[in-house]
Amino acid sequence: MAHHSPMISIPKKVTEEVDWTTPIRNAISHSYGEDPDNYATECANLQRCRQDAVKGAGSDMTARDLLYKYFGQLELLELRFAEIRVNFPWRDAFTNKLITQTSIAYEKASIIFQIAATHSAIAASQNRSDPEGLKRAFHYFRTCAGMLTYINDNFLHAPSTDLSREVIKFLVGVILAQATEVFFEKCTDERKGSTLVSKIASQTASMYTSLSEEVKEFMGKGIFDRNWVTIVQAKAKYFTSLAQYHRALADNTSGKHGDALVRFTVAEAAAKEANRTASSFASIFVTQMSPTLPPDAGPTLADLTKAHLAVCTDKKNEAQRENDLIYNAVLPSPETLAQIDKAAVATPVTIQEVYGTPDVQKVIGPDMFVRLIPLSVHESASVYSEEKAKLVRGEVEKADEAEAEVKSALDALGIKQGLVRFRAIVDGGVGGEEVPVEVQRWREDIGVMEERESVEGIMGELNRLKDTVRRELQGTGRDLEIESRDCEAMRVKYDHLWTQAPSASLTKTLRQDLKSHFSALDAAAQSDQQVVALWDSVKSEIRLLLSPQVEEVFRASTENAGAGSENLLDIDIAGETKDDEERDRISQLVDEIDERLGRLNKIGHERNEVLKDLKDKVQSDDVSHLLLLNRRNTGVESTLFSGELEKFKPYQQRLAATVHHEQVTLSEVSALWKALRDLAGRGPGAKKWDERERRKKDTIRRFSRARDGYMEIRDGLAKGLQFYNELTELTYGLKRNVKSFVSDRAVERETLAAQAETRHRLTSPASPPPLAEKPRLPPPPPRSSLGSGGLDSSLASLSLHGNNGPSSPPAPTQSPWRPASNAPPQQYSSPTSSQPPRASYLPPPPPPSQPSYQPSAPPADPYAALGMFGNTNSSTFSSPSNPTPAPPPRPPQPPQQYPYAQQPQQPSYTQPQRQGSYPPPPPSQPQYSGTFQSLSPAASSPFPPPPPPISYQSQLGSPPPQPGQQQDTYQYQSFPPPPHQQQQQYGQYPQGYR
Repeated sequence: MAHHSPMISIPKKVTEEVDWTTPIRNAISHSYGEDPDNYATECANLQRCRQDAVKGAGSDMTARDLLYKYFGQLELLELRFAEIRVNFPWRDAFTNKLITQTSIAYEKASIIFQIAATHSAIAASQNRSDPEGLKRAFHYFRTCAGMLTYINDNFLHAPSTDLSREVIKFLVGVILAQATEVFFEKCTDERKGSTLVSKIASQTASMYTSLSEEVKEFMGKGIFDRNWVTIVQAKAKYFTSLAQYHRALADNTSGKHGDALVRFTVAEAAAKEANRTASSFASIFVTQMSPTLPPDAGPTLADLTKAHLAVCTDKKNEAQRENDLIYNAVLPSPETLAQIDKAAVATPVTIQEVYGTPDVQKVIGPDMFVRLIPLSVHESASVYSEEKAKLVRGEVEKADEAEAEVKSALDALGIKQGLVRFRAIVDGGVGGEEVPVEVQRWREDIGVMEERESVEGIMGELNRLKDTVRRELQGTGRDLEIESRDCEAMRVKYDHLWTQAPSASLTKTLRQDLKSHFSALDAAAQSDQQVVALWDSVKSEIRLLLSPQVEEVFRASTENAGAGSENLLDIDIAGETKDDEERDRISQLVDEIDERLGRLNKIGHERNEVLKDLKDKVQSDDVSHLLLLNRRNTGVESTLFSGELEKFKPYQQRLAATVHHEQVTLSEVSALWKALRDLAGRGPGAKKWDERERRKKDTIRRFSRARDGYMEIRDGLAKGLQFYNELTELTYGLKRNVKSFVSDRAVERETLAAQAETRHRLTSPASPPPLAEKPRLPPPPPRSSLGSGGLDSSLASLSLHGNNGPSSPPAPTQSPWRPASNAPPQQYSSPTSSQPPRASYLPPPPPPSQPSYQPSAPPADPYAALGMFGNTNSSTFSSPSNPTPAPPPRPPQPPQQYPYAQQPQQPSYTQPQRQGSYPPPPPSQPQYSGTFQSLSPAASSPFPPPPPPISYQSQLGSPPPQPGQQQDTYQYQSFPPPPHQQQQQYGQYPQGYR
């Protein structure tokens, strides 16, 4: 029986050109914020992919692959550009009407329809005489039905007739009926049982009969080809006949001859109808009018039905003859015959199954826009990455715990150190040993430090700095003493004409600093002696540690426990045999423990390798593609993640196995170690080993103490160097201040000396009054100003210009003192003046103005580095008989200016008055003494009383000076005075610089 019944294939849709590039570029720019030019190649590939799939492709395997690829890229594209809008023009497959939509869903539905049409064409074109052709036809009819079913299930509100639910449903029925027909052909070829064949034929007849009823709804709409209707009707009758025929064969075999005869009769009647319809179809069939049918569809169907009719007639006649002659069975009516069962053998193959095969995935190829990942996919991938990280962290923690457990167990047992001991016992002696690791480390560290800078060199540098500081401080002290002697020498020379303030009160702060530096230096020297003493105590040990003889020291310390070649188990000669057996047993236990330790190392190494492989696998695992494919499926992430994490399960199982084996091996090691200690932990050998270890530990402690002392020495020397460097800076700062002070005082002395010489020359020609009538001359008044006036001002005060009134005070000035060589001399009231002296009108002589030394401010306070000095008040200098208390501290003031515009006031004399006990000076030359004397209050004199000694008040604690009360203070703004508790702050140095 020829099996070439004509098969119906679905017509394909027709489309026009589509522009993918512009919408995609816009979407990339707006949705992803990237440069569209970077994806020009991808856009061009997508455009070419569509053209290849829908333009010019046939209905073979190549066309199928091109459509597979384009639809796969469409799926991925929709996941990235869900809102993209492109004009997709498609013509209806049955009405040829052009329908244009902008949704990607319309494009996808049309492509799926194209795939279904291609699959139906492939199935219809197969040579079903070949078993492989039968299989391919059956498969592609089922996949075609699956594609069409997917359209009905996922695309609603179809814009075209060919995609409507009714049309798609009818097409699915046609395709599945043809698939069942192919399976029937396969069963007949394989000569299956008549009962099974009749069931399949009954299923096919039922499907075609239903289709013949459904097609009536489309008859007036002009949707389907009329030839389709004819073929469906003919096949409905044909397979009805086949079902009755094969069931009659089965009944005849089972002895139901009457039922068989009736079924043969019904089969013949149905075959006649099928043959009549097929013959009519063959007479009017035109190939060009039905491109979806084979060219020989008409003749083939007519021949097929004709041949079957002949078979049915022959079988009916034969059954009739046999029943009349042999069986004489009662013939039931056709309506009373049992219904033939149906067997549904053809089911649709879903699109997921089609695209899930590796061949189709290979055809689709990589994602064209794989570089574009939506943000939601990134977020989901981050969640999955965290899941992977938690898995890896858990396995790493388990591995670390297992490794720590093994290490702690071995350390607690003391196996590594104990095995050395027991091996020595097995070898028969304690033997010598190299330098311990910690001692070698100490040796290397000390050697590096000594090579870089030795202790002896640091001590030499310390002594050099100490000598330099002491030499500088001694020189500074000499400078102060020389300046003081020079000042007092000038005071002796010029007597009361010398107005420079004494150096003692002005150098008080400098001398206190000098004393403090000396104290700190002495305390540091004591600390140096302590460091030197400590170095002397450990120097020999350190040198021994750095020398090669240190190995001999350790070897000697261990050999003293017993002879190195002596057998540790030899107690007496009689016990040699027993000792040998014990030694062999110890050796065996040691070897077994070594083997278990090696196994533990291998297990740990294997675990590390598995962990490394797991990390590499996790690092290379990327589920972005899967997340992109499941982007529209909500709630599947947890399931997807769980499924993906299952791929790491083998690694986890291998890691768990290593932990288990490690535990087993560790328990074996513990048992062996306990047995070894019980066997070898007693006896003379163990005692000698303990003695050896004790001596070794004593030697290590010896060098440990030396090393600790050495490090303490290095630390002390480092602190000493820092101290002496800082003290050197302070010493140089003090030296600069002293030099500045001495220089300013020298300049001032030269100026005052010149002024004193001038006053002395002016006053030397005048003759003093008689001794009985005149008191001693008052001391010369101080300079009132170093500004303008000169010699004219001096002559005006002496009444040489005819001025009869009392002399007025000098003009005030607001400028600070500046040393100058042209300073005017001091002014005195001449005793030979013609104006009678009136004490009540004479102004008191102003005190000598002193310069306010203001050297340029040096850098920051050099004493601030050590924190030894705080801000203190300036010292107050007054006469010894009436000291003035120190004023409260106040912020630094600008350079002192001496205003003389105020009304002169009588200065306050704080020094006790002495009675005149000396004879008056000779008339030729007045005498000036360093100490001022005043006449008795009862003595009558036309001159005012002499001024008292000047009281030098502190600038910071005094009000602004008056013309009659001048302030003398040398200011060193860059050198703040030390606090009153300065000596206590230096008290830290006697304890050293440790």
